[in-house]
Amino acid sequence: MSLSLSLPQTLALDFDGVLCNGLREYFFTTWRAYGRIWPTSSPEPPSGLAEHFYCLRPVIETGWEMPVLLRAILKGFSESQVLADWASIRDRIVAEEDLDRKSLSQQVDGVRDHWIAADLENWLALHEFYPGVISTLQALSQEIEIIIISTKESRFIHTLLTDAGVNLPRDRIYGKDCRRPKYETLRLLIPEVAGPIWFVEDRLAALEQVKQQSDLADIGLFLGSWGYNTARDRKRALQNQHIHTLDLDQFCQSLSTWIS
Repeated sequence: MSLSLSLPQTLALDFDGVLCNGLREYFFTTWRAYGRIWPTSSPEPPSGLAEHFYCLRPVIETGWEMPVLLRAILKGFSESQVLADWASIRDRIVAEEDLDRKSLSQQVDGVRDHWIAADLENWLALHEFYPGVISTLQALSQEIEIIIISTKESRFIHTLLTDAGVNLPRDRIYGKDCRRPKYETLRLLIPEVAGPIWFVEDRLAALEQVKQQSDLADIGLFLGSWGYNTARDRKRALQNQHIHTLDLDQFCQSLSTWIS
């Protein structure tokens, strides 16, 4: 059961897994980056690798982890092992192979930058906004303030939204380049924007981190069930009275239906 809320004047949204399904772009960008980090004899990914990656995408918090996830899959870690103990597996691979998180992040972003510069149309085509979200964003932006808070680089988010017809000001997009946790961005926003604030995120851990901040208790928290989360995440969310579970149909309806 969730607590009741006042309707928002500001809506903060995660990007990947809430607005945009970027699984294909994630995979092919990660595979290209993987080839730079671990040179491979084949330019094509092994059969079935993408499907394993898609299933395990919910464990990823920030982009530097993605090549490490491919490494874990190719080293033989099972899906159940990764889902149960990703942080430990990730840190073990980073330590054993003497990897650097900053360098991994630069490789992933470097692949994206090169791809966008060389073939923007092809890169854009790998992304798919979830059904109804663009028209919903366009309508909501006429009524309330929209903020994007994401671990994706702001410039990539702006490119994708602009291409889709959503003209959100750059200063309303808080991406990985802000270099702070999402709950800290929300904290900084409170004196700057109209309240109340609702926050929609597909990662349960990110919502739980917000809830741990006593000064953010008035922010409405919503788990986007259509995004990069697991059945276990959704079950836990339903048991948390401070988190509202939201499906895509609800998201695309009136805000009043989100808490009915």
